Order: sequence, then C-alpha cells, then structure tokens
Amino acid sequence: MSRPPSSRRAALRLGGTAVAAALAVPALGSPARAADASQGGGFDPRPGSDGLGDPLFPTLGNGGYQVGHYDLTFDFTPETYDFTGRVTLRATATQDLSAFNLDTDGHTIDSVTVDGRAAAWQLSEGESGQELTVTPRRPLRRSTAFTLDIRYHGNGKAPRTGLTGWRFGSDGGFACAAQSSRADTFFPCNDHPLDKATWTFHIGAPQGYVATANGELLHRTPRPDGSTVWHFALRERMATELVGIAVVKGTYLYGSGPRGLPLRHVVPQGQEETYRPIVDRTADHLAWLEARFGRYPFSVYGCHLYDGYSDALENQTLSLLSTDWFEPDDEGRPVWETTMVHELVHQWYGDSVTPADWQQAWLNEGPAVYYAALYSEERGWSDLEEKMKATYAELDEVRAEHGPPGLPRELGGTNIYDGGALVLYALRLRLGERRFSRVMRLWPERFKDRNVTSEDFIRHTVRVTGDRSLDRFLRGWLFGAVNPPMPGRPDWKADT
Repeated sequence: MSRPPSSRRAALRLGGTAVAAALAVPALGSPARAADASQGGGFDPRPGSDGLGDPLFPTLGNGGYQVGHYDLTFDFTPETYDFTGRVTLRATATQDLSAFNLDTDGHTIDSVTVDGRAAAWQLSEGESGQELTVTPRRPLRRSTAFTLDIRYHGNGKAPRTGLTGWRFGSDGGFACAAQSSRADTFFPCNDHPLDKATWTFHIGAPQGYVATANGELLHRTPRPDGSTVWHFALRERMATELVGIAVVKGTYLYGSGPRGLPLRHVVPQGQEETYRPIVDRTADHLAWLEARFGRYPFSVYGCHLYDGYSDALENQTLSLLSTDWFEPDDEGRPVWETTMVHELVHQWYGDSVTPADWQQAWLNEGPAVYYAALYSEERGWSDLEEKMKATYAELDEVRAEHGPPGLPRELGGTNIYDGGALVLYALRLRLGERRFSRVMRLWPERFKDRNVTSEDFIRHTVRVTGDRSLDRFLRGWLFGAVNPPMPGRPDWKADT
C-alpha cells in the first residue's frame, strides 16, 4: 500500500463440479462428527479465542480453526448501496471446539449453518468491529474439517462499529479497500493475514456496471432482469486484507506480460483512451521486477483505476489506484509509474510472502518503497541516495515516537515505509549489489505462499550470505532505538 489515510488502519454461484474443476482445490470431505467426552481420546471442547494476539490488533482474527477456502456470493445495488451476501468457509478445527468466532461489522445475519445444520450464533461488539460467535449443534474435534455457511445482508453506507473498507465513486458503485482490518465490513471472516485461503467470488452487478474480484474471471451469468453475475477464482492463497471486489461503471482492458501472463485492467467507462497508455506500462513494470525477484507469483495481474479511492492498494492480482495519481509532474514526467511499481512489488512482498502479524509490515513496505525509488532513479526522476540520506536524518526521531522499523507501534508511519527501505539500503551497502540482489531474489522464491517475520528475514540473510555478523547488523537497524552508522557513509547524521 502507499501511505494510508487514517481509515486504513448471487444462480449466483457455480455448480459444485464447476467450482472444483476450476480451482483444483482438494475436497475437505465429510467431517467426522465430534464424539462425546465419554468416548475418550481426551476430547475437551472449548471456545476458540476471539483474537490472535496481533501486537497491533490483538482482537483481529480468531483462534480454533484455519480457513482453507472462501466462497463469496455478493449482490450489490448501486446508488442505494444495499447488498445481500453469502459466504461459505471450508475450514479445519485446530483444537476441540465448542464455539468459534468470526470478525464482522455492520451486517444483518440471516442464517448460520455448520455442515448444513442450523447453528446458534450471536453478535457482540469488539474492539475494532463486531464478533460473530457460532456454536455448532455438536462440538468439533480437533483436525475435523467442516463447512460454515453464513447468509447476511446490509448497506454499504450503514454505520460500522469500527472503520470501514467501503470506497464509493461518482458512478454510485464501490470498491473494496480492506487493509488492514476492514474485510469484515464486506463479509464475516477470519480477518488476519496469518489465515490465508483460496477463493471463489460470485459478484452480482446490474446492467451498465461491471464487477471485479481477485483472480481469474471464469465466466459471466446473465439474469432476466439484465444484471450479470461475474464468477472469479483465485487459485493461490490470499489474506482477507487483500480482497479486491468492486461494482463500478468500468471497462476491462486486456494485455499480456512476460511469458504471456494475462493482464486485465479496469478503467472508468468513457475514459479508455486516456488510461490505456497508462495501464499498458504494466508489462514493462513486470519485466523490470521479474529481473530482480524472479517470476511473478500469480496467474493474472492488473490495475483497477477508480475515482472513489484516494490512494493506492496492493489487492492481490488487482491493485486499486485512485484516478488522481495520473498527473505528470511539473516537468511533464510520468512519475505515477513509481506508485504502480510500488503496488506491483507488493505482489511478491506482502501478497505472496505475507507477514505473520502486522508488526512485521516493514517486510511489505520497505521493499515496495526501495524498489519504486530505484525505478525512479533509473529513469532520472529522483536520486535514491538523496532520499535515503534524508530518511536517515529524521529516522531517530521517528524511532523514538513511533518505534523502530521492525517494532512499529502503529501502521502507516515513516518507520515502516522509508525506514524499512533504509534498512534495505544499509544492507545493500554492507553486502554489495550482487549479494544483496541474491538475498532479495531468493526471499520470495523460498517463502512463496508463506507467512513470515523479521526473524525469518534475518535468518534468510545470514543463510544466503554465510555471514553470521549480519544477525547483529540487521537487529540494530530493525529494532534499535537509534540508527546504526550507515556503511560507507560516515558523514550521515541524525537531525538533533
């Protein structure tokens, strides 16, 4: 994501055979029913936790189960902003479960079933939204696979307990900006990056509108009233915070990237010729980044340009960018490309390789800032060293107020953005270009589709280089109260 504002913080579904064939996701099978405690085996059902203990969002996510797949049906009416939804989760219990929670906010729950049987449920207020507590008819044994189905409805502009992920455009539509904790304003979910899953989407849009979602567009189903259901599948796992559903007055533009990678973009209707040259730059951006990180980690990519959003966000396979970005600078240069590159870097760093908790956010933002600045420098638009020197000067004060890059006290600060990039810049000066490039290229290769921490990055760097002293070096830069000396730059000083 680019620097976030404060708010970041339905035949509607395919037949079962079609979905299975499209996704090639192994069926979880019919779950074994939990036995009574009298049957032995240490069966001790308890409620799952109402949070995962994230350092920055302690009540985000839920314990006791792991989601394998989300199937989301979402039917939206523009201008009134009413919607109906159905979300089906295929999940596995990670403990003996008597009850479990989901994150939700601003929805009217119509029904809840577990394995096709009605389940008891209740809503309560949480710290950043609401908690939906589900009590299945029978408790679930650890390692049991189960299917949870929730039908609900609401309005996009209805009040929320916490912040909202809804972004509304001049066309009466919406786009989803869920990062970091607002996927729950669109559907009940396990809203934490640690619980990544595969996805199918069935998004209903009226005549004159198109729908978007992450992954590949499988097909569209027309309905008698002129509306259409758009069916998408994301085969690679994704965290909830990267969901990119939308219903807008838009046009799909297509292209291809390296090795024929399918590209699909969504731009405002009637402005296709304005934005086609911009989105066509994506193929070159992909080639530039693949030369540094290796093959793009997903099966499709594109950009959604929308006037209802004021920033830029790395929704997996479909980055969301404000139409306000695309103005040249005073010298007529297309500097908006750095923002496009920033969000594209995230497809490797943050989307494919995902932080285990939000305090590891520098692992997303540091590389995105660094490589966007490097791209800019190579085109003569800016000077990377000058940017890093200015960051060095102010980072001690930022460390004191907001925490060091590896231990931020909140999201959205200079410490995890430019400060994270500074950590990588220092590492490059220490290692030299060849060894640094190897560290950065092997990271998304070795940790693809996994969750990671700063400790993983430290161990990875030591392993790749064989230099144990880099453990202490990186700890100083990531966790220290003040900046360590910049290698080869003894004149760099912190502002006092």
